[in-house]
Amino acid sequence: MATKSISNRKPTLTIFTPTYNRVDTIHLCYESLLRQTSSDFQWLIIDDGSTDSTANLVNGWIMEGKITIKYHYQKNQGMHGAHNAAYQLIDTELNTCIDSDDYLADNAVELILNKWRKEGSDKYAGIIGLDAKFDGKLIGTKLMTPLTTLSDFYIQGGLGDKKLVYRTSVIKSVPEYPVFEGEKYVGLGYKYQLIDLNYQLLTMNEILCYVNYQADGSSMNMYRQYFRNPKGFAFIRKESMKHHPSFKRRIMEAIHYVSSSIIGCNHRFISESPCKLITVLVIPFGILLYLYLLFQYKRNLVTTIK
Repeated sequence: MATKSISNRKPTLTIFTPTYNRVDTIHLCYESLLRQTSSDFQWLIIDDGSTDSTANLVNGWIMEGKITIKYHYQKNQGMHGAHNAAYQLIDTELNTCIDSDDYLADNAVELILNKWRKEGSDKYAGIIGLDAKFDGKLIGTKLMTPLTTLSDFYIQGGLGDKKLVYRTSVIKSVPEYPVFEGEKYVGLGYKYQLIDLNYQLLTMNEILCYVNYQADGSSMNMYRQYFRNPKGFAFIRKESMKHHPSFKRRIMEAIHYVSSSIIGCNHRFISESPCKLITVLVIPFGILLYLYLLFQYKRNLVTTIK
């Protein structure tokens, strides 16, 4: 862990950035942190096994001493493994994740802290705000109520990715993301779903983060993820079957669970299911989904090779 602090005062907010070979884009996040209208934050970089010159770049920023930076390098574990490391290291009241190809609005820290100081309490998990594309266009819909959970927002028709700011004590109170040998993906929604069971989020219809949506490769990457990480996908499907408030959504999760179990060659998937009857009933649909995913994966693979 490399670090240099520009203040002896403990900050309120940790902005953490998981990164893997993003030396060409992570400067966008750094430059946006330099522009912040409030300095009451620290930046935690979780380098998830980069083999490029990320470490040299970050060490140069640390030596500049313009903002407080903590740098942690670890063996590549995937996004969820990087989040596990971040939550172990964060010691501030609040935290939020900014990806290594995204950047914060110039007043994001000030907006977050003003909101929390005015309305925050131990009754709430944190704050949910808005994301926008680099061109400034809002991603999805605005937040519709003063308080919500992430699950309720989408159940009520909300759309698009949102920026989540959590109380550190709350995010640490739920289990870590599991790490499956040979796999590097577990959906980050696992922790958020558990938090939704006990806490609501304060809503803020302000753009906090600008997100770089890659135009190419998104579908191919997802199909590849399904086949490379079947245990991770099956795990998150089981958790959603247990906890998601929508019965319709639990049925969909069961279908995906069957599909992931087929991919992972798990013959015990019925006995391991938290909703055995639903799982048995949706097996034909799970098989159809598996065949569809296999077709799409092979088709995109051929296209990529060409």
